[in-house]
Amino acid sequence: MQRPVHGGNLVWAAQQAGCPISSIVDFSASINPLGPPAIALDTIRQGLATLTTYPDPDYNQLRSALAKWHQLPPEWVLPGNGAAELLTWASRELAQQEMTILITPAFGDYWRALNAFEAKIQPHLLQVEAESYSLSVKISSNPEKAGLLLNNPHNPSGYLWSRETITPLLEQFALVVVDEAFMDFLPPHQQQSLIPLIETYPNLVIVRSLTKFYSLPGLRLGYAIAHPERLQRWQRWRDPWSVNSLAAIVAEAVIKDTQFQQKTWNWLLPTRNQLFEGLSALKGLQPRPSAANFLLVRTDYPSSQLQAKLLKTHRLLIRDCLSFTELGDRFFRVAVRTVEDNQRLLDGLATIIAEG
Repeated sequence: MQRPVHGGNLVWAAQQAGCPISSIVDFSASINPLGPPAIALDTIRQGLATLTTYPDPDYNQLRSALAKWHQLPPEWVLPGNGAAELLTWASRELAQQEMTILITPAFGDYWRALNAFEAKIQPHLLQVEAESYSLSVKISSNPEKAGLLLNNPHNPSGYLWSRETITPLLEQFALVVVDEAFMDFLPPHQQQSLIPLIETYPNLVIVRSLTKFYSLPGLRLGYAIAHPERLQRWQRWRDPWSVNSLAAIVAEAVIKDTQFQQKTWNWLLPTRNQLFEGLSALKGLQPRPSAANFLLVRTDYPSSQLQAKLLKTHRLLIRDCLSFTELGDRFFRVAVRTVEDNQRLLDGLATIIAEG
């Protein structure tokens, strides 16, 4: 089986480790280990009867719920089959620009989506070992005819740009797409979302995910926030009923679960700090500060070898960074999991490093 380019491929991991999927502890996909929230599972059970009918093709009820959550009119919101689907339509629009600036290293699906529409891509490489990541983008074409694609917090580094840092770019580029898939992991007072600016800048597109924070990646649910005219165009492009009935009703339920949200915020900061300190104490590993629920780690040992040894000996799956060509074998990424799981990872790494 070919080496995966995304995290969370437990079929591949179990094959490499020679064990059942259920034996693998997955640090490669950055999913909230505290979920799914009980309200999500209750809603699925109660909603099974909806499977006998087609969803509302316009998802009016879901759009209204998401819009109310973000204090926007419903026509500014479009649910999708995961953030990946919405990034596909955003990439179709970016491909219509003379140039698309892509902040790298970048989530591999950005390359897939942009290349699918033959976009002209100009990478802007971040210096991931620096203290701060500059967005001073130099482009080879007119910025007024160029697009920009970035995520905030940045994946795979976890770096968070301030709203004030990104806002000037909205004045420069014809189209700016910001993937905020991990923004929910920050408490509201720390978030740097551009949603408050969306009605001011018709050239801004924001993509959000509900599956990472609420631990529901199998349901496939995300949404885009953008000018209604743009979203109407996307609706005409895509297949009907992109969001299944269960995903739609679960989304309405989980965004109201303030208790689960607060529990996650209370868990993440001290647990991430503890994992950061534990990794820092291991010889040859240098984790990078992160605002998200994952850590990027500089390693003196080939990350693919660490991954293989952790899998076969300890049944732990980390994310090597081979698919991030700018990082290669010098880095790996780990999700922040429970304290117990994190300690298993630290112990496994300590053993492998001690063995040499």
